[in-house]
Amino acid sequence: MYSVNSVKEIQDLNPFIVVGCGGGGEKFSNLDGVEAVGFIDDNEKKQGKEFCNHIVSGSLEECLKGAPEAKSLVIMLPIGAEGAALKYAVQAIDAGLNVITSFRSLSIEENLSLKKFADSKNLTIKQIGPRLDVVEKIAGIAPEKSCEILPKISYTPKAPVIFVGGTSQECGKRTTTKMLGLASSERGLTPAIISTDEMGLEEPTDFNFRAGSLSAMDVPAAVLSAIKYIEETKKPDIIFIEGQSSLTEDGNPHPRGLSAAILIGAAPDAVIVGHRPNHPYREPRGIAEEIKAIEAVEPTKVVGLSVNLKNADADCTVESFESEFGLPAEDVYNNGASKLLDAIIEFLEE
Repeated sequence: MYSVNSVKEIQDLNPFIVVGCGGGGEKFSNLDGVEAVGFIDDNEKKQGKEFCNHIVSGSLEECLKGAPEAKSLVIMLPIGAEGAALKYAVQAIDAGLNVITSFRSLSIEENLSLKKFADSKNLTIKQIGPRLDVVEKIAGIAPEKSCEILPKISYTPKAPVIFVGGTSQECGKRTTTKMLGLASSERGLTPAIISTDEMGLEEPTDFNFRAGSLSAMDVPAAVLSAIKYIEETKKPDIIFIEGQSSLTEDGNPHPRGLSAAILIGAAPDAVIVGHRPNHPYREPRGIAEEIKAIEAVEPTKVVGLSVNLKNADADCTVESFESEFGLPAEDVYNNGASKLLDAIIEFLEE
């Protein structure tokens, strides 16, 4: 009812003032047939500077002085900025401007008073939505509304971050993460262990959440928020992030995006890769493929292997993996993770 289905629907609302001088604002101003005559951003560092051939204003009032011909306002702000979006929508309608908003900025369905306000002024208000109706059409089912809800953050950790990935699901990532935490404590370090699965219930895990319950866009924000939170509350010397699934596992492509999203959010200084030979119900492509994929997705380095030998042949040993891949390897189920921690510390000291 309120969704914009085609740019043709909004071309008669030209010219536009655009709120949000980022990727969304630039994309909107570049749409065929859209005329942008002004830009607004609350970020003082952007105000007074050129963006898309216009000087950025700090308020609607200021922008209208320079672009009195504007007929509409489009709000392209990120998730988490609903307060600012609501402010600009009310100001625009009060000033006699039509309003287009992004679902990330301000949901019309959840702010129907705005629709009533616009109707009272004979103005148009519409939303650029996530088009879940299209998803439902092609897949047969879709969520009622967008699952992307977390604001994006930027944060640089003070402590080194170690990502524990793997060649498949159920290959030992959770156990390896736990064992690395225990080994760190035994060395007198203060580790932080973050589990990204609802089954991460064992000590010394600091907290767990199911990353797979979030949208792929929200997972990196959740992981980075977890890192920031644990640094503020625990001040660890080293942080271990449990990965999920695998970037390369065959036969089950669905969780691979989750694995990539956790890796991207962790932005690790180093990586340990887990592997379970002769996996009874998964189809790992293998260690070489996983290392290649991890180091292609993130500028990081795989420094050790955690080998789960539960289903391995008799001639399959830790030493055989070290010989084949040229990396320190360990069976953490039987020997702990001290050897892998040595590899991590040695790499970090280089």
